[in-house]
Amino acid sequence: MKIAVVGATGLVGSVIIKVLEEGRYLPIPAITGFIPVASAASAGKRLQFNKREYEVLGIEQAISLRPDVAIFSAGAKISEQWAQVFAKAGIMVIDNSSAWRMKDDIPLVVPEINAHAIGSKPEIIANPNCSTIQLALILAPLHKTTGISRVVISTYQSVTGSGIKGLRQLENERRDVETEMAYPHRIDLNLIPQGGAFEDNGYTAEEMKLVNETRKILDDQQIQITSTVVRVPVYGGHSMAVNIEFEKEFNLSEVKEIIRNTAGVIIQDDPENSVYPMPLNAEGKDEVFVGRIRRDNSHAHALDLWIVADNLRKGAATNAVQIAAYLHKRNQ
Repeated sequence: MKIAVVGATGLVGSVIIKVLEEGRYLPIPAITGFIPVASAASAGKRLQFNKREYEVLGIEQAISLRPDVAIFSAGAKISEQWAQVFAKAGIMVIDNSSAWRMKDDIPLVVPEINAHAIGSKPEIIANPNCSTIQLALILAPLHKTTGISRVVISTYQSVTGSGIKGLRQLENERRDVETEMAYPHRIDLNLIPQGGAFEDNGYTAEEMKLVNETRKILDDQQIQITSTVVRVPVYGGHSMAVNIEFEKEFNLSEVKEIIRNTAGVIIQDDPENSVYPMPLNAEGKDEVFVGRIRRDNSHAHALDLWIVADNLRKGAATNAVQIAAYLHKRNQ
């Protein structure tokens, strides 16, 4: 498999390269070609992959080299302009941006849940929003076995979810250095209850991504979902408090067993010893961590839990590489 990484010099792009180098999902020998791609400003620079140095190419050059798969992580505008061009050239596109996620004919994929949605012809495959991935991974098996009627979500999202600009704002504010603003307010020593622009319904774009993308991945438009997104002064790792209302009575032990047996999920739930997921411990890991699993004592059919994952890995890079690995395995 010859792989192009579009946006290779960016924050998520660098993590994609790291995940590929680790070979956990796609063995290094399976990668017969590596093509780093970036904007014209970065073209000509050199970066390393698997102990070899590669020149960063412009996007048109990358198409001419005919990679089998192109992982896009260069923002929605680039994806809107180029993803279809790559697909029409016979290249499978895995897109990390929001550009294609809600298109009816574009599969929105978390491999552990719905890899079967990927077609056999060259097409665009959308990578979900980082928070959606970690949420859907927990909801999918519970919805399948118990039936979910409503979900209430509050997220606590790290600055790396806003890319290098968000990271630099936090770092500069902590050093008391003048900075370009990724957010409408100071983020250091602060919480900002806004993720993206506000929409007409009073929700933000990030909040509506959680609603719409989760319904699409679970293939159920009837689930009632509401969310509040909060940006927090944490470098890496998104956290979320989730209340799940089931259609019927549930057994707490059975729910925990379902979560425990979900691929890519680790339970950390020993409250007596202060063991629960935290972004500090999730950073750099591919798994989704779950804890504080308990009955909602205000509702007989409801469950409370706490979910944490590294937003740059499973929330973006790892999920994309897992999709590429699925394509490789399917084509063997």
